[in-house]
Amino acid sequence: MLFALSLVATAQADTPEAARWHREAQAVTITRDDWGIAHVHGKTDADAVFGMAYAQAEDDFNRVETNYLNAMGRLAEAEGESAIWRDLRMKLFIDPAELQRQYARCPGWLQALMNAWADGLNDYLATHPEVHPHVIKHFEPWMALSFSEGSIGGDIERAALDPLAAFYGHDAETTASVAMPSSWAEPSGSNGIAIAPKLTVNGHALLLINPHTSFYFRSELQMSSDAGLDAYGAVTWGQFFVYQGFNPHIGWMHTSTTADAVDEFAETIVQQGGKLFYRYGNTLRPVSVRQISVPYRKPDGTMAERRFTVYATHHGPIVREQDGKWMAMALMNKPTQALEQSWLRTKASDYASYMKVAALQANSSNNTIFADDKGEIAYLHPQFIPRRDDRFDYTKPVDGSDPATDWKGLHVLNELPRVLNPPNGWIMNTNDWPYSAAGPYSPKRADYPRYMDTVGENPRGIHATMLLTGQRDFTLASLITLAFDSYLPEFAHQIPILVAD
Repeated sequence: MLFALSLVATAQADTPEAARWHREAQAVTITRDDWGIAHVHGKTDADAVFGMAYAQAEDDFNRVETNYLNAMGRLAEAEGESAIWRDLRMKLFIDPAELQRQYARCPGWLQALMNAWADGLNDYLATHPEVHPHVIKHFEPWMALSFSEGSIGGDIERAALDPLAAFYGHDAETTASVAMPSSWAEPSGSNGIAIAPKLTVNGHALLLINPHTSFYFRSELQMSSDAGLDAYGAVTWGQFFVYQGFNPHIGWMHTSTTADAVDEFAETIVQQGGKLFYRYGNTLRPVSVRQISVPYRKPDGTMAERRFTVYATHHGPIVREQDGKWMAMALMNKPTQALEQSWLRTKASDYASYMKVAALQANSSNNTIFADDKGEIAYLHPQFIPRRDDRFDYTKPVDGSDPATDWKGLHVLNELPRVLNPPNGWIMNTNDWPYSAAGPYSPKRADYPRYMDTVGENPRGIHATMLLTGQRDFTLASLITLAFDSYLPEFAHQIPILVAD
């Protein structure tokens, strides 16, 4: 079914904003295939973004809005008091006023995409008066910067909610919470495999994209334009770029990384003259103090708010207390660069152009398995990896008063684990370390700091290595069959123990 978007008559049809939406809609077509997947085409890249935002809203506006309520720390405005701590956690790192300043400084091409994204969602709301948003009745372009990376479980979610509530909730009534049993959690983990042309029947590289997320975490669509855009794949609800997928020349697959890019610094707090300071070397530095307001919906539907005094050091916001120390969390906070990188990689044409985009270094949570139509295959580590003193164990809080523990810039790309066109002809990653990504041709663990990996190898990686080693003559069908192999190597260790017992 092929149709051109157009505005229906509404009370706002004669406003300049509605007229702009109408013009943009005329430049877009959306084709729904037999599975309902949207294939969006526009004259310009911005037109394609307008259409794909509209199509996502058609598919599930609730998920689009909910993702942005969460990203901006406004979930409690819809869900009530139970979401206050989640909102506070987001607002420790996300400041709408700062995002608006960043939007104003963005390059023109990126502003055009953000403008089109907001226009597409607003046009959908204007033409579907039966849809009632929980909170966001009008999307602003800068909002796209609040949710710019696409991973399942962003870095900010590494700050646990219960300790956050214990630290900031001592001056008010606490909200009861119950931890979810681990047995209730959905299985997770992603697998990526790239096969070089020399191991395939047709002489072309193959890429297996096998992301595991919760049900309906992402939509699937194609977006293309007369300006050369043509990407197909998975889109995290509400974002305007294909998170992982392919274009006519390259394919890219992300697995959640086990590299350490989020750290806690234990701060020694000192009170002097009624003010708070923290030790740093031989000096005392003032603790940053500000107020955050968290609105929330009461059971009767009216709105209220909680106000919090929050703290930060140069390491980051304070997220909890442990053994008398305040814990500051440091993580990547580069919204503009993250959005640029997420978009620009969808238009890369080969390994070299993909790496040029990776030089933005605004990917902290993803390993990448890559393949292109030149036959190149590659494994890439996250590009945002802070340089640290490897004497310290950053899997635990480090002493924030010791300047030696500070981040010292970022590793440049050639300092990170990477594999390109290995002689064995295959590359894989299963959310484990990079040191088995290409069998014997993998990066060597001894060549890198400990924080490049925090978990080691996993059974899925061992299984993939078993299946890939020595195999040839791959086809698309045989690679899919391999990916669904039912053998579980970990059971080879566990079952004999069980039987013996």
